[in-house]
Amino acid sequence: MLSGLDHLVVTVTDIGRAVDFYSRVLGLDVRYRDAQRVDLMLGDSALRLHQTDSDIAPVSATPTAGSLDLCLRSQLPLDEFKQHLDALGIEIELGPVARQGANGPIDSLYLRDPDGNLLEICRPGR
Repeated sequence: MLSGLDHLVVTVTDIGRAVDFYSRVLGLDVRYRDAQRVDLMLGDSALRLHQTDSDIAPVSATPTAGSLDLCLRSQLPLDEFKQHLDALGIEIELGPVARQGANGPIDSLYLRDPDGNLLEICRPGR
């Protein structure tokens, strides 16, 4: 019945700060939809940013910045991704560690975005 993910809404407290982080730190392409919605492209899907004080409707029952736990696949080897984060002064909370992904073993690094959302960056395990 379903074929994939079109977009996932990320509730943030400051769209500009989130756009900077996701584009500069994670390398996502930015598409401005309007003053209250920004898409961060992830292949053929998007992370759609909604600011907490927007009047967009409908929204989830309790849109809360910092409540997301998201795993993203890296095109780079994790050691190169870690070097990138280190160069930007981004704190790594955990990793690399072995985990189980949707399609098998993965190795992961964990970090947080400016709103405290947990971001897991993974690569297929060896």
